[in-house]
Amino acid sequence: MTSPLPRAVGGRADQLRPVEFTAGVAPHATGSVLVRYGATQVICAAMIEPSVPLWMKQQGVKGGWLTAEYSMLPYSTLERKPRDIAKGRIDGRTVEIQRLIGRSLRAIIDLERLGPNTLWIDCDVLQADGGTRTASITGAYLAARLAVQKLIDGKRIPDSPLNDSVAAVSVGICGGRELLDLAYVEDKDAEVDCNVVMTGQGRFVEIQGSGEEATFSHDQFQGLLALAQSGLKELASLQSAFLARELLKR
Repeated sequence: MTSPLPRAVGGRADQLRPVEFTAGVAPHATGSVLVRYGATQVICAAMIEPSVPLWMKQQGVKGGWLTAEYSMLPYSTLERKPRDIAKGRIDGRTVEIQRLIGRSLRAIIDLERLGPNTLWIDCDVLQADGGTRTASITGAYLAARLAVQKLIDGKRIPDSPLNDSVAAVSVGICGGRELLDLAYVEDKDAEVDCNVVMTGQGRFVEIQGSGEEATFSHDQFQGLLALAQSGLKELASLQSAFLARELLKR
């Protein structure tokens, strides 16, 4: 069970860090959102290209495609992080995260209803303080939904191909305590670290969990999963309220 004692970063063990969404931060994108999980800040932008990958054409696959890219800007961390282009390759962590973002969004979209379009999702970390991949997924859905609305408004598609929302959050065990939405200072010392991706209807997309030089029991895993579910329900509610406001402006 979670402890009622306050955390080193503020708030309760079972509480999300302050979450904030700001629309329209990338004017040339079809849809964009700046998402904040505490001090973590990620720009999530969606752009729609009226074509599909060559492999889809060659294989005669109908509908469209969705793909994602992720990067941490050099000034997102305390020490400058070199750009991948400077290293001449994309590091393994970046590849893993952008594939996770893509899988998470493809889990809730009907690609045939997207039509012959490619929905590009770009997630760029402005400031990293734990949970950059989970914030990216939560913000990526919002950017995609805003972008899709432009397709609908332009009569390029009849309705939204997105059949649910999706969000993600981290949970872990730090100092023997189960914590929701870990900041970096908690994550770096966590004995157990998990990332959970779930749809708005409460269906799981992906669960990533590992012991950091430690093990965890079945009961601890169930406790972490329940903690993540409570946070994800709150995130889905925040997403819904944000979209209601933004789509009303159109």
